[in-house]
Amino acid sequence: MVLGRTLGVALVGLTGHVVEVEAHLAPSLPAFTLVGLPDASLAESRDRVRAAVTSSGLPWPNRRITVNLSPATLPKSGSGFDLAIAVATLAGAEAIDPAGPHGVVHLGELGLDGRLRPVRGVLPAVAAAVAAGCRRVVVAEANAAEARLVPGAQVVGATSLAQVAARYGADVEVRDVDPVTTEPVARPPGRSALDLADVVGQDEARGCLEVAAAGGHHLLMVGPPGTGKTMLAARLPGLLPDLSEADAVEVTAVHSVAGAFDPGEGLLRRPPFEDPHHTATPASVVGGGSGIPRPGAASRAHRGVLFLDEAPEFSTAVLQTLRQPLEHGELVLHRAAGTARYPARFQLVLAANPCPCGQAVGKGLACTCRSEQRRRYFGKLSGPLLDRVDLQVELGPSRAGAGAGESSGTVAARVAAARQAQSERLVGTPWRSNGDVPGSWLRGRLGPDRSLVADLDRALDRGTLSLRGVDRVLRVAWTLADLAGRSAPDRADVGQALLLRTRGHGA
Repeated sequence: MVLGRTLGVALVGLTGHVVEVEAHLAPSLPAFTLVGLPDASLAESRDRVRAAVTSSGLPWPNRRITVNLSPATLPKSGSGFDLAIAVATLAGAEAIDPAGPHGVVHLGELGLDGRLRPVRGVLPAVAAAVAAGCRRVVVAEANAAEARLVPGAQVVGATSLAQVAARYGADVEVRDVDPVTTEPVARPPGRSALDLADVVGQDEARGCLEVAAAGGHHLLMVGPPGTGKTMLAARLPGLLPDLSEADAVEVTAVHSVAGAFDPGEGLLRRPPFEDPHHTATPASVVGGGSGIPRPGAASRAHRGVLFLDEAPEFSTAVLQTLRQPLEHGELVLHRAAGTARYPARFQLVLAANPCPCGQAVGKGLACTCRSEQRRRYFGKLSGPLLDRVDLQVELGPSRAGAGAGESSGTVAARVAAARQAQSERLVGTPWRSNGDVPGSWLRGRLGPDRSLVADLDRALDRGTLSLRGVDRVLRVAWTLADLAGRSAPDRADVGQALLLRTRGHGA
């Protein structure tokens, strides 16, 4: 009796766990048992593996086969274990060299004809395998480019089970088959190609957008229809700098697990932009689904922008679920099948009309809404949510003859300089931008002079600001100083930051 062994990877959120796949073949009535907490899709691999082995021209062992996925206490899901189960079974039957697949990670779904099909989450799975010291990886040919993005991985792409078995010494004919390709990922036009110069007028809102980009701040824009709220939000990613190498790997891993990644494009180097429709459910925004939760729009927007257009039209449940990631930068999703953690450090941009009809501007003479309708409409944006939004700006109608403003390239250069100043100031800390820095650290950098925050103390006494709001005003003040090239904010910066936060519609 030979015990066939090889390796696979189980993903729980973005965390990969190397799993030992063991196949035990006993001389008894033919049966196939799979143990080790498999989910429904993984339990079905028994039928896929049997059909794939026979279709590849390999003998199926008529014995009692027990396949164990160890550690047995770790929940496992998905069809990515098919290849590892087939290889371990063939090794146990000595149809291939039993020592060949030792220490090799196999990832791939099997078709009934023996072809290898791509699976989701190959990038974080291979990264986890390499981190555990398992550098040799066999994947479907369609996943090979994605797997090779992991430094140090020795990747072999295969089109069929017969091709993999032949590498381990099986006496089998390897037929030329067309590799199974991934479905093309439908992507919107590049956001970096949208130019801020297309926005007519709205100098104040453009300035807020620049501050938001420079410091990683959340932004609320309120104004009647047609004033440019959506145009401004869509141009925010074009002002942001490229992702660092570590951030690019993390963002790409999230999109790989979500199935929204084209490996032919390499790592995602630009900040992502997610703009879910206002009919989106909480599960689609923060993540969910049966079994282990999948990432939602909030996690796909990690290190990028999450834009909620017509924010008061979103359900209250969706808006309230954003409070945790805004505060902690990650989402922890608990389900019966397990708990998944996904990063979700995004910039939230909210756009809203002032009322259901959108005409409650100025004196509001054109507005047809009743007062309770206005309160109910904007009341969807709760106080705790707005307290986490750094910048709030009202947009009014622009004049048709207003000249074009600065281009995205010009503004992006100033944003990059401000980000560089923050990077130098925050070296040795876990933070990247002013939007991430806790208030205690910022207050400690201001020194003992209380006159700098005298206006904040008065706003706190009046109830205009909460303690969280004070910290967020200080973050914006530091960003204003960075844009101006100053080493620290002065009282004018603090006053302007306070004005940018408290004069909005939601104040």
